[in-house]
Amino acid sequence: MAAFAAGDTLKRTLLLIIGSALSLGIFAYASPQETTALLPVDATPLYAVSVTSRTVEAVNYEHRGDATNIDFAGTSLMLTANGSAKVRSKRGTLEVEATFGNLASPSTFGGEYLTYVLWAISPDGHAVNLGEVLVGGNDRSKLTATTNLQAFALIVTAEPYFAVRQPSNVVVLENVVRADTRGTSEAVKAKYELMERGGYIPTGYTFDPVVLDARLPLEFLEARNALRIAKSEGAEQYAAESYQHAVQSMNTADSLATRHHSDNKELIASSRQTVQTAEDARAIAVKKIDEVRRMNEQQASANEQARLQARADDANRMKAKAQSDADIAQANAAVAQANEATAHADAANAQAAMISNQNESAAAISAAQADADQSRLAAQQAQQNESQANSDKAAMREQLSEQLNKILATRDSARGLIVSMSDVLFDTGRFTLLPGAREKLAKVAGILIGYPGLNIAVGGYTDNVGGDQMNQKLSENRAGAVRNYLLEQGVAANSVTATGFGNSSPVSSNDNSAGRQENRRVELVVSGEAIGKSAIVATVSQR
Repeated sequence: MAAFAAGDTLKRTLLLIIGSALSLGIFAYASPQETTALLPVDATPLYAVSVTSRTVEAVNYEHRGDATNIDFAGTSLMLTANGSAKVRSKRGTLEVEATFGNLASPSTFGGEYLTYVLWAISPDGHAVNLGEVLVGGNDRSKLTATTNLQAFALIVTAEPYFAVRQPSNVVVLENVVRADTRGTSEAVKAKYELMERGGYIPTGYTFDPVVLDARLPLEFLEARNALRIAKSEGAEQYAAESYQHAVQSMNTADSLATRHHSDNKELIASSRQTVQTAEDARAIAVKKIDEVRRMNEQQASANEQARLQARADDANRMKAKAQSDADIAQANAAVAQANEATAHADAANAQAAMISNQNESAAAISAAQADADQSRLAAQQAQQNESQANSDKAAMREQLSEQLNKILATRDSARGLIVSMSDVLFDTGRFTLLPGAREKLAKVAGILIGYPGLNIAVGGYTDNVGGDQMNQKLSENRAGAVRNYLLEQGVAANSVTATGFGNSSPVSSNDNSAGRQENRRVELVVSGEAIGKSAIVATVSQR
């Protein structure tokens, strides 16, 4: 609360500046004239999030080491901003004590930006909200926070409210490693995703022209922002219970705001509760919408597979009918040939009574030649049948290759079709599948289900970092995780096996990071008589 009091003067000024831009009345959410609405899930949404990527230098701080310092420098968006931080290693956490200077009003970047947030970015791009940076007197701010990350970068972004879970791309400050910063000698580049500027204003959204009360605290306006954004992302439909709790909390804050008390503690507490509840509702809605999208994609893939399988079944029935017709024609030809042979035999017998032994020998030779001709015809028919079967298998393999190529890059090789997937499957040292890997494996499973009789062998591999026993166990767990997920998606259990090979079969050198990345992988080897002798190998790399 001390930090809130320090920035009270600036907050009031800020509210006057952005009041006309935001135009949010105290009773805006309760007004019957509000027209904001969500389209159905199968229509184009009113609110769309696009992200960009950015890199920043991260430091692996010494565990239980002495305190060390790191600086902050303003980006091109706010060149005059600066700051510094002291990082202390404590039992189980790292404490960051940061000070910032020359921070301009966040509304400079757009009416939806009301505050600043300090973020810790892990080397794999995971962003952790460390807390709100409130602008105090002389445009300076302080913040003390803790994190359980060991290696991370620090950035400051402008945000619509303090409880956001993904940083915007309005990055105003980034950490700068000093010569005396203690940490590992090798720094890494942390790549992370950012929400683009303007992404917090949904398409077609309008505000009621109401002037804000300058005595209202900034937290009240952040609550309005959080509730608006949650609704525009579908929380009212997909997280109704949490969203209604946020609305009730906002109504309480509205009621407190109309009383004009000199002590705003209760109003600030209610507003901050609204922000957190609205953000929870927004996160639930985003997750559910993503689940609906993935289910629709999986259903579409299954429908397409069913259509292709129906076409294949029709082709098989036509082939069987053609084969049956050919068998009948061949049988009729054999009967006719037998009748003709009988007639020849009768003639030969009659002639045998009248001709010499030499003529009888000639008739025997003729009969043997007829038998040879018949055998040759039978061999030719068998060869044609075998050629047709091989053509059918090649067509099936080509069809499967085309389907997989819509999801993952596929090429043909001496081993068969090789399907490569370079996304990250697991967090480092873990065997729980990440969402991106689960989505692609679900699509692959939908295709494999449509080809009964295939065998899928899941193999896990690691690099040589760590002990052999640990790598062996990790490879087994990762292979098992992939197998279990395929079974969850409907692949027959008796067709999938999982084996861990540890670091025993590298495909590249373990002497450098690029080679070790290639060695951390999971392979799906798909085979079966229906697609011929060539196997389909799906390689999934683990970074």
